[in-house]
Amino acid sequence: MAHDVICLGEALVDFLPSKRGQRVREVTQWTPCLGGAPANVAVGLARMGLRSALVGVTGDDEFGHFLRTGLAREGVDVSHLRQTTEGKTGLGFVSLTNTGERSFTFYRTRAAELFLGPRDTRAAKQSLKKATFMHVGTNSLLQPEAREAVREVIASRFAAGQLVSTDPNLRLHLWSRPSVLKGLLRELLPKIAVVKLSEEEIEFVTGQSKPEAALKKLEKLGVLLPIVTLGPAGAAFRFRGETVFVKAPKVKVIDTTGAGDGFTTGLLSALAPRIGSRQDLEDMSIDDLHPMVAFGCRVGSRVVQKLGAVAGLPRDLRFTA
Repeated sequence: MAHDVICLGEALVDFLPSKRGQRVREVTQWTPCLGGAPANVAVGLARMGLRSALVGVTGDDEFGHFLRTGLAREGVDVSHLRQTTEGKTGLGFVSLTNTGERSFTFYRTRAAELFLGPRDTRAAKQSLKKATFMHVGTNSLLQPEAREAVREVIASRFAAGQLVSTDPNLRLHLWSRPSVLKGLLRELLPKIAVVKLSEEEIEFVTGQSKPEAALKKLEKLGVLLPIVTLGPAGAAFRFRGETVFVKAPKVKVIDTTGAGDGFTTGLLSALAPRIGSRQDLEDMSIDDLHPMVAFGCRVGSRVVQKLGAVAGLPRDLRFTA
């Protein structure tokens, strides 16, 4: 049976602090959790009843087994999640302010997810070909082999009229030359149907500092459905030459980690069962898309009410048109 969404990229172990308001050096108790933006989306989709999979690489170590077991328990297909002895599973330590804003300290020296390459995407070729959406991040693309793999599979899907979505989830400090990432995005974005950026990311990606201008730039590049998330203000999307702002529910914020992954989960859970190609997306209307983007905001608002990127991903929500 074909997958609704195959996510491509990193799975990490996120370590969450026992309380907010501490720097990493001050935390005395940590809880390991599933992490990595593509992995988070795969978990969220599985919880919402969709068929999801993750293509990526972890270490053949205790943390890698933790991830593989945890993802499979959530219902994510991990048959294309390779384990390697070449590198160690990446770790991320999350520090939270008293208002729930987060920062990360990563341990990714010779990290396993960076060994993603054409062997992984080619091994998953048939699954990728049949999936409704392929969803990709950028944080596992630091090495040329990983970028080659993503270029190849996105070009193949684009040529076939299939759907690709991305949330670059920028971590520019990981790149010794951020210009390489900027060039990669300029190359790939015209082939990607759905692009989600946070307000903080738009200037790096588009050269525009205002959401409306950034959305217009993405539309001009060929993105069918560009979206900018605006934190508690909701999101804005552009379709058929019109920009639409969508409000988010007002909630008490505990932790903003994974809010964008929650948004993407909600949006793709609404889109994937209803369309099968880029042409299907082109044929939709703003009235079709508005409630789907609003649902993404709703799921994102669930995530920020709990600690970590995964705990708040809902099991009890389904999109209804």
